[in-house]
Amino acid sequence: MSQIFGPGATTAARLALPSLVIVPAVILATLIFLRWTDYATGEGRIVDQNVPFSHRHHTAEIGIDCRYCHSSVTQSASAGLPPTETCMTCHSRLWSQEEMLQPVRASWESGERLRWNRVHDLADHVYFNHSTHVTNGVACTSCHGAVGEMRLIGQQEPLTMGWCLDCHRDPGPNLSPPEQVFSPIPPREAKVDAAAIHVLLEDYDIDSSTLTDCTTCHR
Repeated sequence: MSQIFGPGATTAARLALPSLVIVPAVILATLIFLRWTDYATGEGRIVDQNVPFSHRHHTAEIGIDCRYCHSSVTQSASAGLPPTETCMTCHSRLWSQEEMLQPVRASWESGERLRWNRVHDLADHVYFNHSTHVTNGVACTSCHGAVGEMRLIGQQEPLTMGWCLDCHRDPGPNLSPPEQVFSPIPPREAKVDAAAIHVLLEDYDIDSSTLTDCTTCHR
């Protein structure tokens, strides 16, 4: 009977057997690593919109308060998006014929709402309440970044479970006094004053021991 396996079969087997362990391990490690990259989290992503709305121009440059457009942010889970009527309050007179505002004029004439593409898109199983955060000292810029410096809005934070939990475990350094909550530019100095942090925690009556319950974010 002729020999089934050639002279190099043993060597090939010795090389192949470790690969059965190494290759799956490398694939698994790569998948785990990718979960925390910008590619997976969307951090730094700019989302195209039908209208190139500049948060920098509207907030920091001409001084429109966040709540003028996001009118439900202090009362409900959703921050809300402005109806076309809000846009046309100014743009029926200012820059009313600009090409970039054509979708706004078309929405106004047809009565159909402007469609905006979501930038900060949490998983369906995550519950997030804007009003709870802003009325308890979490500034808009804590999650959305320095919107007053953004020509086009983008996702500035990873929005991962770990990122949220870091804040929930130690919310103090992320709190702002009421007059700074809706500022489009975050304060430049780091919040390291333990006494000031303690005052804010007391003023907002925040007990961080309850903020890491699963039901806080998963309902």
